[in-house]
Amino acid sequence: MSGGASPRLRHNSFDLLRLLFAGTVCLVHAANLSGHAELAWIDRVLSSTVAVRAFFVISGFLVFMSFERSETLWAYAGKRARRILPAYCTVVLLCAVGLAAFSGARAADYFFSPAWLKYVLANLAFLNFLQPTLSGVFAANPVTVVNGALWTLKIEVMFYVAVPLCVWLVRRRGPFRTLAGLYGLSVAYAWAMTALAAQSGEALHAELARQLPGQMAYFVSGAFFYYFLPLFERHPARFVLPALLILAADRFVPLPALEPFALATVVVWSGLSLRAGNWARHGDFSYGVYILHFPLIQLFVQEGWLRGRPFAFLAAVIAATLAAAYFMWHRVEKRFLLRDSHFVGQAGG
Repeated sequence: MSGGASPRLRHNSFDLLRLLFAGTVCLVHAANLSGHAELAWIDRVLSSTVAVRAFFVISGFLVFMSFERSETLWAYAGKRARRILPAYCTVVLLCAVGLAAFSGARAADYFFSPAWLKYVLANLAFLNFLQPTLSGVFAANPVTVVNGALWTLKIEVMFYVAVPLCVWLVRRRGPFRTLAGLYGLSVAYAWAMTALAAQSGEALHAELARQLPGQMAYFVSGAFFYYFLPLFERHPARFVLPALLILAADRFVPLPALEPFALATVVVWSGLSLRAGNWARHGDFSYGVYILHFPLIQLFVQEGWLRGRPFAFLAAVIAATLAAAYFMWHRVEKRFLLRDSHFVGQAGG
């Protein structure tokens, strides 16, 4: 069972949602990293945590669809690699080389330090936590990490690797049993790590709670709606209304066993129901916004650009991020996509 024939799989607003979620993360980071009291309201109104979880939901829906539509495992792997690696490698190397101009260390000490090589190798391998900083870069900032948004990319890649096994289980055991089982294991893991963090006070346990097993519930919830799209389209209210009630209640009484599926319901329903036009005709800038905004904000903070002018700072960060994302799409991302890619086809229309 899947929604393979549904016209909503071709005409939807997931591209717009991803841009909005990437923008949300950018705005929250701009407020938090800058420390401007005048921007603190952004963190109260918007949630980067919810935005990241929503990203995982959309990935679950679209990546399972990508695998099911791929003729071979290698075709699937090629599509995933072309979509994520060129821009990711570009931003890692661009920061490693370009930020030398803004480092407090001498060029020789910067490039020939073990930290520089470790940064390049660790970040290219999606192991950002092993070396998140560069010598003399952002050292005086409240946060010294070069690109704190990249932690989700290793989870995304692990999702991609897990999908073939998940689909194999789906074909053997059925989509409901497989996805429900993975969902339950994910929720149990996140709950156990969160409880352990509260008991021990160790930040490591809280960090582990938000890693791959804990995020899998969002990913497989997105996959659920791909496999059961006909059912969802016939009875949307039976899913959406309870989901809205659960999300509202979760703000007051945490419902960790229900929140991932409820969020996925609202995200997928929004992506399939909104009629926002062709947002991909000029390109998909959401990925560029997501992976580029953090070092740009850090650079503004370090150099003191527009210090004391919080709203001008925010506007400049948004403009710089969009410009960089536009350049990344047209000069890097688009060049590596296949001609029959959704994004290439939309951009040419």
